[in-house]
Parts: sequence; structure tokens; C-alpha cells
Amino acid sequence: DHQPHREVVELVKEYNALGRGTVALLLDTKGPEVRSGDLQEPLDLQQGDTLKFTITEGHKGQDGLVSVNYDGFIDDVQVGDHLLVDGGVMSFRITAKEAPEVHVEVVDGGVMKSRRHLNVRGRSASLPSITEKDWKDIEFGVQQEVDFFALSFVNDADVVHELRAFLQAKGSSIRILVKIESCSAVDNLDAILEAADGAMVARGDLGAELPVEDVPLLQNRIIQKCRALGKPVIVATNMLESMITHPTPTRAEVSDIAIAVREGTDAVMLSGETAYGSYPFKSLNVMSTVAQRTESSMLEAAGVRRAGSAEAEPIDWVDAPHDGSAVAMSEVLAYHTTTMANTVDTVVVVFTRHGNMPRLLSHYRPNNTIFAITDQESVRRRLALFYGVQSFRLDFEASADATFRKTMAFLKEAGHLQTGDMVTLVQSGKGPIWRDAGTHTISIRLVA
Repeated sequence: DHQPHREVVELVKEYNALGRGTVALLLDTKGPEVRSGDLQEPLDLQQGDTLKFTITEGHKGQDGLVSVNYDGFIDDVQVGDHLLVDGGVMSFRITAKEAPEVHVEVVDGGVMKSRRHLNVRGRSASLPSITEKDWKDIEFGVQQEVDFFALSFVNDADVVHELRAFLQAKGSSIRILVKIESCSAVDNLDAILEAADGAMVARGDLGAELPVEDVPLLQNRIIQKCRALGKPVIVATNMLESMITHPTPTRAEVSDIAIAVREGTDAVMLSGETAYGSYPFKSLNVMSTVAQRTESSMLEAAGVRRAGSAEAEPIDWVDAPHDGSAVAMSEVLAYHTTTMANTVDTVVVVFTRHGNMPRLLSHYRPNNTIFAITDQESVRRRLALFYGVQSFRLDFEASADATFRKTMAFLKEAGHLQTGDMVTLVQSGKGPIWRDAGTHTISIRLVA
């Protein structure tokens, strides 16, 4: 039933129409999941106990048999594999395979309940990344004009191309974010990121399929690859897990947020903390406060932006500016706009119809806010994901000067600027708005 989601979409659109801020819409596909079946009653399992999973339907724990919802389960696992329940709440070691059953021994005990999520450490299930339900959800997302799809359990670049072709056939420009959460995704990481518009580090399932000690290294690797490509990246899952039930975070959770920010992520994401937790507003406030404090400390330490830091490689060109093309010129302008804005300590103002220049500016991480002004509502929302960008929709005037004056009045009224401030204005991008096609400019302007 999409009705509850439709109501959320309408609520977000109503908020965006107020002009107080910009909230983008991301639809997260469920993806394929291997789950145990229904049980007559929970099974209290202790270390050393035995159990059998079967691909035959209807077994609800009687005689130690539990059904699994995936016929290929018996082919995907091997004797000696470790099977995790709900990411590691319980675990089993596979001791034998006798079709249609998989025999396991309990390693870490607990209470086994109905419809539990099952992962095999070190292996990805041989299931299509987009299920029949996912396609229905994607159709809904296209109808509602969401801004991003977060594609779950991506194993290779082919599924990204498949979804892209589907969206193009629908005339949709919805962007595709890939959730990196499986062994196969890590093996094919470069091709997947090249094909996608951005990524999410989905640490829950990633830590179930791969050793947990590898997750921090993979998180940094994914972030740096996205930064090098000029594509946005989100770090998600378990960031403030304790605040689902407690009003304050653990100190480790605070450090986790700070590390993601220092590594250069564009966004950090809450899940259960705001979906069903007891302290959604406090969770959001903690995440925002920690991120802002970390960013301010990075500014106080010399050289952590363009020059890189202990956690992040130095920022280089997205599109190497060697051929004199419009793309290359935009790259040069973004790089030097950042230099100029940082030198004179100003915000950046950029007018855009497609979002390309704000994307490049975000890549170079200027010290102050990038105000992206667009006359396209979809572009306004899409830019909400990019680091440092605050986007607003304004109708453009006939000339650049008239639009600049209108924009300054708008930003002053909203409290972002005041008379006497200076701003760095850049006019570039693939498609000229008021300038000649061969003219690209950076200027320092005074707010009257």
C-alpha cells in the first residue's frame, strides 16, 4: 500500500512550497532478502544446538525444521559458512547440505523469531537486485516525482544501467544512488560507482556479509572514490542506534559521526532513530550538532580541505581541464571560485538550470555556503544532497544584474546575508544563462 508514502510525499512538497528550506525525496527500494519463515512459537536456541533450514514451505519450527523464502538458498551456501540472523544477533555454522535442507549448529544463541533476515558471511545471494515489488515501488516513485532512488543490494553495474534505461523510457530524470552492502558490490565497486549518480554506505548488511573490522576501511574507500568522481555519498545505518531507546548517544556513536564528516561524506543518515525511535528530534539535533562542530574544527586545522586530511585524500580534478571544452572550463571555474571565496572569506552564489556548477563547487568544499539559485524545482531539491549547498528556486529575470539584485534581496530577507557582506559570484556551466557561450566569470560583489 503506497498511501502512507503518498502522504509523506505531499507533506514534504507542502514544506518545500513554504520556501523555508529544501527537503529532497529519496525512495529506498527493499531489494531481495533471504528470510526465515513463520514459526509456531519463538525458538530458544543455545550454543551447540542444531537446526535445519529447508526450502520447502510450511515448516514452522516443528522437529527442528524452519522454512526459508529463497529456493536458491541451498545452492548459495557451503559447509563451513557462517549464517547470521539479523546482521549478527544470532549466528550458525553450516554443517551439512542435504537437499532440500541445510543443517546448522548454533554458534551464538538467542531467541529465533519469525521472518528473520539471513546473511551468509562472505557471500551474496544469487537474487536479482530489483524484485517485482521494487519495480512497483519504482513506478510509484516516478509518478510522485521523487528525487533519488536508493537501489538496494546492487551486485554489479548492469542493474544500474537497467534502471537508468527504464527511467529514461519514462522521461524521468530521477537520480540513482547505489547502496553498497554486499560482497559483490565491493568486488565491482569501481564500475558500480561510475554507472551511478552517487552512493550510500549501508553499513548494516555490509557488516553482515563482510568481517566487521573491514567496514571502516570500506566506508573510507567508498567515500574517497565518490569524492574523486564528484558524486554525493551518504553514510548510513547504526549512527545513533542507542538513541532509538535512550535520550543521549554513546560516545562511540558521536565519534562515528565525526569520522564520517572528516572523511568527506556529503550526508549522514538516520534510520530507526527517526522512523520509530523514542527520541527522533533529539537524534536529529545530536547528529546536526556533532557534524557542525566537526566541520568547524576542520576549518581551524590548516589544510584539511583541498589538501586532504588524515582520513581523506587531497581533492583533485573531477574532469581534467585539458581540452578547453565547456565541461573543462566549468571545472577550472569551480576550482578557482573556491580559492577566491576562501581567500576573501565569502559565501558563493551560483545561478544554475541543471545543477552542474553547484555539484562541482561542492566537490571542492569551499569553506562557506554555496547558495545555488535555480528556476527549476527538481534541480532545487536534487541539490539538497550535495555538501555545503543551500538551494532556492527563484524565477530568473531578463538580465544577470536584475537576477543578482533579486537574489540578494531574497537572501537578505531570509537572514542569510546582510548589507555590506561580500559574495563570490560565478557564471559558468554547460549551458549559458545570460553570458555568451565562451565567457566564464568569477567576481566579488558587494551586497547593497
